[in-house]
Amino acid sequence: MTQYAIISLSAFCCIVLAFVISLGAAPLSILIAKRANVLDVPTDERRMHSRPIPRLGGIAIFISFFVCTLILRQLIQYGYFWEANADEMLGKLTAVLVSGALIFVLGVIDDIKNIRAHYKLAFQIGIAAVAFALGIRIPQIAVFGWHFADNSAGGAFVSFIVTVIWIVAITNMINLIDGLDGLAAGVSGIAALAIAYTAYINGYYTAAFAMAILAGSTLGFLPFNFYPAKVFMGDCGAMFLGFMIASVSIISPAKSATIVAIIAPVIVLGVPAFDTAFAMIRRKIRGKSMFEADKGHLHHQLTRIGIGQRRSALILYGISGIMGIAAIVFSRALYLEAIGLFLIAILFIIVLIWGWDKHSD
Repeated sequence: MTQYAIISLSAFCCIVLAFVISLGAAPLSILIAKRANVLDVPTDERRMHSRPIPRLGGIAIFISFFVCTLILRQLIQYGYFWEANADEMLGKLTAVLVSGALIFVLGVIDDIKNIRAHYKLAFQIGIAAVAFALGIRIPQIAVFGWHFADNSAGGAFVSFIVTVIWIVAITNMINLIDGLDGLAAGVSGIAALAIAYTAYINGYYTAAFAMAILAGSTLGFLPFNFYPAKVFMGDCGAMFLGFMIASVSIISPAKSATIVAIIAPVIVLGVPAFDTAFAMIRRKIRGKSMFEADKGHLHHQLTRIGIGQRRSALILYGISGIMGIAAIVFSRALYLEAIGLFLIAILFIIVLIWGWDKHSD
């Protein structure tokens, strides 16, 4: 077998193993949530469900990702996977696991105790800072002709600020769209697959394997989370997924990978990105806190016009898929084609949110 065939097979095995572990761990997460009485009770009209649902499903995603990434780390360490910068990538995988465990614990506490938004944001910033200290960072930034690299004093500070903002923003994007059965899981799985393939075709194999594991972990959970959901992922799952997408996408040691690592997730996460942006604008116009929940999200718009939860999720999966293909095309320097696909997806999003100021509560 050729090297690329071996790498492709290995990535496929990562997805399958993570899928199976997550699928098997999902019932365990339901049992734990019920025993701990961590249930999402529909106490207001913003909720899309009518009965209490266990909400610690993120446990299944976390277990699957953690176990498979530990296996991946051992295989790289003992030379079963070729990696040009093995020592550096081993350190970054360790950083991903440590910081990922911290954000998962924060999510579990939030699911149980319901942490106030500003405290939760402060903890997220702190954990993102830990990830930066452990080596998860955007190594260089070029803005309007100014170039900052993390090996200089000023550049290191700018890299820290940009990295923390990047991780916290992506973390909360996924958390904000987790309001419809299967939506956050499906969109995250599509995003992870697209970023994994983008990393693969550009030769960033460790990032590709890690993203393939994340995709498998998420898709294995989806059968239990798709409408009608048997379990919700909760904040422990949504924050963990967002944090991992943000972190793993920038672990490549190649400086040339930075632009691809940053732009690809931004494109493929277009649905939650635009939903988040419009939510902030909507709440600001109404004089409400930007962290206050409302019924103006894309999934609320779709269900309000009579489209059921299944079809709403599938529509948003389709838009995310277009975004994912645009990200892959962009990584191959086909910029006009990528822009065309991106604009088509944006057109669909605008159609979906048109009239939110008249109908959302």
